[in-house]
Amino acid sequence: MAIERTFSMIKPDATARNLTGAITKMFEDAGLRVVASKRVWMSRRQAEGFYAVHKERPFFDELCEFMSSGPTVVQVLEGENAIAKNREIMGATNPADAAEGTIRKLYANSIGENSVHGSDAPETAAEEIRYWFSDVELVG
Repeated sequence: MAIERTFSMIKPDATARNLTGAITKMFEDAGLRVVASKRVWMSRRQAEGFYAVHKERPFFDELCEFMSSGPTVVQVLEGENAIAKNREIMGATNPADAAEGTIRKLYANSIGENSVHGSDAPETAAEEIRYWFSDVELVG
């Protein structure tokens, strides 16, 4: 099994409900380790940059508005097959389709306000980590 790093974000809907600790505990209980973490209130411009891959999608403006509406917690998680494990713990994007016990099944308000974001591939993880963290902030 490969040790890898992935990017994770706890979204404004979850931070507003004080779920940061509960969500982070789920990652840690599953064997992932937090090697970087900070609370940020992203600007609209930062949201547009982070989600630029979705610029042409109909939900882009709504997504950027939501993501800049309150604090988020950005994290780097490390562990065996961290990307796949993180995505398994998060659950399906639509909370109605998410497996029991996953973050989105437990905490998501809707498809849009689904509490968490996680990288989907090694290349995406590297890019998303670089967007929010410098090398000196990765202290695992």
